[in-house]
Amino acid sequence: MAGKKKPLVVITRKLPDPVETRMRELFDARLNIDDKPMSRDELKAAMQEADVLVPTITDRIDDKLIAAAGENLKLIANFGNGVDHIDIAAAGKKGIAVTNTPNVLTEDTADMTMGLILTVPRRLIEGASLLVDNGKWAGWSPTWMLGRRIWGKRLGIVGMGRIGTAVARRAKAFGLSIHYHNRKRVLPTVEDELEATYWESLDQMLARMDIISVNCPSTPATFHLLSGRRLALMQPTAYIVNTARGDIIDEDGLIKLIQDGKIAGAGLDVFEHEPAINPKLLKLAARGKVVLLPHMGSATIEGRIDMGEKVIINIRAHQDGHRPPDRVLPNRN
Repeated sequence: MAGKKKPLVVITRKLPDPVETRMRELFDARLNIDDKPMSRDELKAAMQEADVLVPTITDRIDDKLIAAAGENLKLIANFGNGVDHIDIAAAGKKGIAVTNTPNVLTEDTADMTMGLILTVPRRLIEGASLLVDNGKWAGWSPTWMLGRRIWGKRLGIVGMGRIGTAVARRAKAFGLSIHYHNRKRVLPTVEDELEATYWESLDQMLARMDIISVNCPSTPATFHLLSGRRLALMQPTAYIVNTARGDIIDEDGLIKLIQDGKIAGAGLDVFEHEPAINPKLLKLAARGKVVLLPHMGSATIEGRIDMGEKVIINIRAHQDGHRPPDRVLPNRN
């Protein structure tokens, strides 16, 4: 007797080998061996024939692509936590479920955030580049490559969710005083553990911090949450780190403030128009004013495999007629 037909699962980017192998075992999985981002036409064609689409953040799936999807497409199993690149409402109207991979990248992203919190004020990239790029170093000097002390400074966290809280735990161990702004206060037990100060007003917090860490999700409400006006409230000796999403910060406003010496510097792992990088940011990086990373906050082998396992669980649950554990519902606000 013939076995049950496997669903056609189209995967838009190359995933870790263990994940792809398991998907081939379970599904009729179409892989992207070359890891070349799909064009819009290729995405459209994939969505017209697939039962399940496994996209990533590099795939912009808007209402027009969803409207053109084939009748067989019933699940978009996103490989990633953020789903701001998918029109969730349009998918829901067409009867397509959307899932993500939450709660597996918290520690990896928090590690990277803490790395930037240390790297930017202490000028680590700038110092390393001096040796690697020209190999010239005259020796130690008491006034050479002076950065800023981390211990005893105030850290303001914008978005005290899982990642923000994980950052706070790391930062507290480095002697930073924890402050945060969030839609609502965290539990008193968490505040007590972190000795954290809650700021209902983001403006007031920004004006008082030595370092700002952006850890909130990208939503319509957080687009340019850190506007040029708000960034201008920061102290000229303050730094900002962003490992969340690029569009939360008004990038042009940030660049001007750093150029004018009104913000000391920034550490950015995400960009407003990525993969395009503003040339002005590159010039600031060359001057040692900013540290730029290529969206690698969650880039660990363990994290990527965990993400793949969640994708597989969501697909299997959906194919078995159950509600996927990580289904994302349209925002009702």
